[in-house]
Amino acid sequence: MTDVHHGEYDAIVIGGGPAGSAYAMTLARGGHTVLVLEREEFPRFHIGESFLPHTAEMLHQLGLLERVYAGGFATKFALELCGGDKWSRRVAMADAGAPYRTQAPSVERAHFDKILLEAASGEPNASVLTQARVTDLIFSGERVAGVRYLHNDESCSATAKFVVDASGRAGVVARALNLRKTDGHFKMAAIFKHFTGLDERNNPGVPGDTQIGVADVGWVWAIPVRPDAISVGVVVPVDMLRKSRPEDLFEAYLAKQPRIQQRLTGTEPIRPLAGEQNFEYHAEKLAGPGYFIVGDAGCFTDPVFSSGVFLGLVTGRRAAEESLACLRGEVAEADATQRYDRFFKTGYETYFRLISAHYDSRRPVQGQYLRHLFSEVDAEVKYQVLALGGDFFTQNNPCVNRLRAEKEWALFGDFEPLYGCPVYGERPASLLAA
Repeated sequence: MTDVHHGEYDAIVIGGGPAGSAYAMTLARGGHTVLVLEREEFPRFHIGESFLPHTAEMLHQLGLLERVYAGGFATKFALELCGGDKWSRRVAMADAGAPYRTQAPSVERAHFDKILLEAASGEPNASVLTQARVTDLIFSGERVAGVRYLHNDESCSATAKFVVDASGRAGVVARALNLRKTDGHFKMAAIFKHFTGLDERNNPGVPGDTQIGVADVGWVWAIPVRPDAISVGVVVPVDMLRKSRPEDLFEAYLAKQPRIQQRLTGTEPIRPLAGEQNFEYHAEKLAGPGYFIVGDAGCFTDPVFSSGVFLGLVTGRRAAEESLACLRGEVAEADATQRYDRFFKTGYETYFRLISAHYDSRRPVQGQYLRHLFSEVDAEVKYQVLALGGDFFTQNNPCVNRLRAEKEWALFGDFEPLYGCPVYGERPASLLAA
């Protein structure tokens, strides 16, 4: 194989998912060159289909929301919590009040991610290569200065002022720098199917809503991804899954959710049962000399409450904004990377605390302790809705502040939070693209 040098860029992004695409679009629109290296060919299957209202607003700010809705996906207006005996409780996005969005898409991630990557590749300053696998990092002293990668059976290399790890679980930069720590807080695993033939007239609730079916142990999701298709998954402790036949476990948990069962009337599977084993990890350092780590590459805990895409988009954009500030000479790189590190940890640790409350065993049914904490602060309903909808960077939400009061729910080591909503809040002028 020959070695081909592809020149120097302002940034190289490893991974073309939502976080990597958000970074690439933001940097390119700021007038700087970016190379995106995605190891797979899109579309490719991915879980994480139900979006938060904050995610919808983030997509709008990136100029992508209408393009996403044009993809024919489902639209949701609420989250339905349900359980045995047809019990249910609906959390409507509209209860957050103005100026927050009252709806959000639920998507097939294979096609959604392709929409974002195509949008990134359409930017004049962006170059996107698929089936390009990064094999090694290039260093200049302690600084990450580029990558080596394989593409079309050729060994290639490229250098850049910044290398961005958006490689998800692969964690190319995080692993190479020994930054990743494996966690075992919840030890859950998921099994799931997609069904076609969905007829929302069978839905005992509201068409389009995402359902979370709660149980004594574990939970079930039901997410319509198109008007005629729905994703259904079961999340249980890893040990339980290992001791069971996955198909039997899936059917047993579904049998405990009469409202979800009713919704599935007349459907049939279009994907065989698949699974995602337990994977919990985080990096204690999210940025440094020549690099940023964004989205799932820096942290993943659990899919409950569907926040992965939101956090991927906001950290991808924020890392690009910090990169732009450095490239313009407006801020020292050490200050920019430290600020980004605080930003990442503030959002992800808040989400981790929300998950911790959901799984807390001080109530017999999972999710009850979270509801107890929210009722304990006697906050308006809008604050509960916002806490579930992406308000992870707030300093003024009493529900979120109650979660932060639980010392045992810390994820990262000591750090100074960086408050201020990256979607609805006012962002510093130094971080806005030209």
